[in-house]
Amino acid sequence: MMARVALCAGGPEVSAITLGVMKWGSWGAQLKPDQIRYLVETGLEYGMSTLDHADIYGDYTTEAAVGAALGRDSALRQRLQLVTKCGIRMVSPNRPEHRIKTYDTSSAHIRQSVENSLRHLQTDYIDLLLIHRPDPLMDPDEVASVFEQLKQEGKILHAGASNFLPAQFELLRSRYPLVTNQVEASAMSLTPFMDGTFDQCLRHRIRPMAWAPLGGGRFFTAPADPQVSRIRAAFAELAPAYGDVDVEALMLAFLLRHPAGIVPVIGTANPNRIRLAAKALDIKLSRSDWFRIWSASTGHEVA
Repeated sequence: MMARVALCAGGPEVSAITLGVMKWGSWGAQLKPDQIRYLVETGLEYGMSTLDHADIYGDYTTEAAVGAALGRDSALRQRLQLVTKCGIRMVSPNRPEHRIKTYDTSSAHIRQSVENSLRHLQTDYIDLLLIHRPDPLMDPDEVASVFEQLKQEGKILHAGASNFLPAQFELLRSRYPLVTNQVEASAMSLTPFMDGTFDQCLRHRIRPMAWAPLGGGRFFTAPADPQVSRIRAAFAELAPAYGDVDVEALMLAFLLRHPAGIVPVIGTANPNRIRLAAKALDIKLSRSDWFRIWSASTGHEVA
């Protein structure tokens, strides 16, 4: 059973590996309510108690699908941490008033998004609200003000960002105590290791969250890709030293090894992959093995 970890001092506690729901609904597996409930309960069995949502998932329908599966089960809700995101206005039949895809971090949009998420998820509060994408028109004072209002009303407990570059994160953090930055990161996506994102998290003692920690599916669907081939070969060499663990566990262990305390968000709708992912917490890659994976990803040794 994995322990929960605090994203920062005074911040929320989340499971060390969290469950991403983006592909549970109409954008992927189209799970029925009993299947969603089973996935959630499987996650809880292994200590994965945090569910990562966004208002737009499934063309604005996945939050409601998960909410319907969980219902008003207060005992279950107390065992879960719900993360959701807002700030993207997506063109969708479910939002006919949206004529063009935009970002919107106005207080009115954030408030309305939170109200919708609360209703769809059938909950009274959101543990962690993230701004989904950086908005060129973001007014940090306006965002901070609505965050504080929503917190005072008990509708959100904490706030953070997603996909923010370090300067963008620093700007909003200067107005409100953000608790995480959720970015794309994996053995196949190394940018936040070198662009200052994870350095910033270390500086502020904030744990980042990582979406697509298994390469967004490309690791499994594109075996002929040169980068995938190199990483797979490296994993084949490393696996015996770590008890012949599955490659998925090694992918996650690569992130977990980083001193920033990265929290991977696994986007699976397969209960068996939840079980495999949990094994990553038992793997502590050596420094040389970590760099072997890094070099396999880039195709060359470090300079």
